Amino acid sequence: MAVLAVDVIIILLATGAIWVGSGWLENASERLATYYGLPEVVQGSIVTAVGSSFPELATVVVAAITVDSLELGVGAIVGSAVFNILVIPALAGISTAEELEANRALVYKEALFYMLAVSILVITFSFAVIYNPVDGTAYLAGEVTRPLAVIPLGMYGLYVFIQYQDTADHDSDVDKTGITVGRQWGLLAAGLAVILVAVERLVHSVDVIGTSLDVPAFIMGVTIAAAATSLPDAMVSVRAASEDRGITALANVLGSNTFDLLVAIPVGVMLVGSTPINFSMAIPMFGVLTLATIMLFTALRTDLALSVVESYGLLAAYVLFVLWIVLETLDVAVDLLPT
Repeated sequence: MAVLAVDVIIILLATGAIWVGSGWLENASERLATYYGLPEVVQGSIVTAVGSSFPELATVVVAAITVDSLELGVGAIVGSAVFNILVIPALAGISTAEELEANRALVYKEALFYMLAVSILVITFSFAVIYNPVDGTAYLAGEVTRPLAVIPLGMYGLYVFIQYQDTADHDSDVDKTGITVGRQWGLLAAGLAVILVAVERLVHSVDVIGTSLDVPAFIMGVTIAAAATSLPDAMVSVRAASEDRGITALANVLGSNTFDLLVAIPVGVMLVGSTPINFSMAIPMFGVLTLATIMLFTALRTDLALSVVESYGLLAAYVLFVLWIVLETLDVAVDLLPT
């Protein structure tokens, strides 16, 4: 137990380091986006989102290379996506004096494209089960290979192209004085370095705790790793909401999740060559993610704003999600997550 206590402390310290490094990374990303004159929705959905998603990307890469457990990384991505969709908009909505405003571009383009991203990844996993089934397991599984990983990566390329079309017609009148480009690029690089070191320690400790307690790597990723790596996203969106930039706060959430699903997981597959996916466990989790996305989409579509009541409703949904995961792990709930 003493060893586990040390790993818990390491996880807490690594989470703090990720928060610090992500702060550098996100501040630099926002200033660079302002300097290059990108629209607000593009700042949130690509520049800031990619910056705040780097911990999740690093988790997938580190899990695949150092502990040979891409499943832990995939779990962190899915769990982080649920956290981002339910908790971050809720915290952003509660932190504002008034309703958190959205717009039609955010609701009908960003939210719907994110739903498409979820569908694309489910289809990719389905192809793995159909064309590369894994035999000898008690559950339905398939091997995700590099050719299959190209599918979500190609979809993200389409996403970037769509955002580029918005950028091409955008004229920025933002004051660029006081922004030192070289310093911001240096700050961005420093943030990346700190996050990489912290995530390596985080993944190692999460893997040790999961192995010691006989908890599946996917579940450890969905809960502990996901919460630790989602902290930067939460800080970015809450700060943006408190500054009356609701569109940026929400676009960061949706853009971050789109990047995580369509880039982070495929990059891990590209690095290791192929990885087995527990389809029987992944699909119920994607079902939860889809339901959470529908809840957020419905809340945003009503008056194109997120009210305080709706924010607390999203938080309550996340509490139920965590409770379900705990009960599944303890074999108390219906066994919907076979291991």
